[in-house]
Amino acid sequence: MTVHLVGAGPGSPDLLTLRAARLLDSADIVVHDRLIDPGVLALIAPWAEVIDVGKRPGGPADAQERIHQVLVEAAGRAHTVVRLKGGDPFVFGRGGEEAEALRAAGIDVEVVPGISSAIAGPAAVGIPVTMRGYSSGFTVITGHQDPTAEKAIDWEAAARLGTTLVVLMGATRSAVIAERLMAGDLAPDTPVAAVESATTTHQRVHRTTLADMADLTIRPPAVLVIGAVAGLDVTDSGTAARGFDDLITQLATEHGGTQWPN
Repeated sequence: MTVHLVGAGPGSPDLLTLRAARLLDSADIVVHDRLIDPGVLALIAPWAEVIDVGKRPGGPADAQERIHQVLVEAAGRAHTVVRLKGGDPFVFGRGGEEAEALRAAGIDVEVVPGISSAIAGPAAVGIPVTMRGYSSGFTVITGHQDPTAEKAIDWEAAARLGTTLVVLMGATRSAVIAERLMAGDLAPDTPVAAVESATTTHQRVHRTTLADMADLTIRPPAVLVIGAVAGLDVTDSGTAARGFDDLITQLATEHGGTQWPN
């Protein structure tokens, strides 16, 4: 018996991997998260048992342990079980914990990677997370850290990395994140983009600066992009708010990493 930890990608069904689509079409049981796009769920075979285990705000504290139990029980009565997780299972998806719980129960695990919204969200609105002359790297950070973690996220240190900052699950904490980053000397005029429901029909992008990020009303799921590249729309997606053009050369060196020669 095998449980397949499958990445559903950033949202749009046509961004699934071929292996993920094949598994959804053949699985006996599919256990999925709350924010999986309906178009992806529509690809599940009609005979499959579908179990929604999505966590919701204010839900039980032991929700993750209950998911482990559901997966172990499902593996005991079905040949092919898919655990469908948004983005990539191992990027803030708790896929590692689920894999360990399954292996401890003697159940085989296969991981099917998915496109992470950390990259796909910015790309969908024309933002390259790295780009010559703007950013030499990117850092992905969760906006909701495990409260039991031994070390808290050092946002002030993140502000000094000189990379593009990509924040997942930070929609409701944008004000605090902005305050902490500015406390770390990241300039208030640093460009910011918030991409909601990336790659889906509900996709929206908000463009602002770090100083004004607290004023945004952001609906999850959303990806926050902070750095010089957040002012770009290299694909002319039609969703970019103009206004950073005169600042780009300056911002490239101040907020986005090294300015390389042409």
